Amino acid sequence: MFYKIKKDIEYIMENDPAARTKLEVFLLYPSIHARLAHMISHFLYKKNLLFLARLISQIARFLTGIEIHPGATLGAGILIDHGMGVVIGETAELGDRITIYHGTTLGGTGKEKGKRHPTVGDNVVIGAGSKVLGNIKIGSNSKIGANSVVLDDVPEGATVVGIPGKVVKINK
Repeated sequence: MFYKIKKDIEYIMENDPAARTKLEVFLLYPSIHARLAHMISHFLYKKNLLFLARLISQIARFLTGIEIHPGATLGAGILIDHGMGVVIGETAELGDRITIYHGTTLGGTGKEKGKRHPTVGDNVVIGAGSKVLGNIKIGSNSKIGANSVVLDDVPEGATVVGIPGKVVKINK
């Protein structure tokens, strides 16, 4: 638990020019507060204490504006910049070193059962207002442009923009 928080703080210090000290990030960044609550709720979710897990996640949502379902799996080094309006669904899986900007949804597309949310690789940036929907894979080292709606898999190193999201560039 503390390893992931440490990695989150280090990643935020590297990538947010407004971050001045690690203490400031720990005490004042909603990304860290939502992450701490998610770690607790995820633990309870794994123990099948579903009501308590959801209760904690909803309290965290109220306090931070960030909704992370207790079932979601998050790697190390996560920056949810500004945070307000971010939604991460139950079966979403996030890798390491990911930046997510405000108003982003990593959600489903309907009433499917089983895996229904995105899997995001490492070193990914997801722009403000983006909607990444369905059981799709976002390749490592990719970028999703602001307000894009991504409904299909994204290859590694790609930049995706638009509605619907289209690959406009691939870095090899």
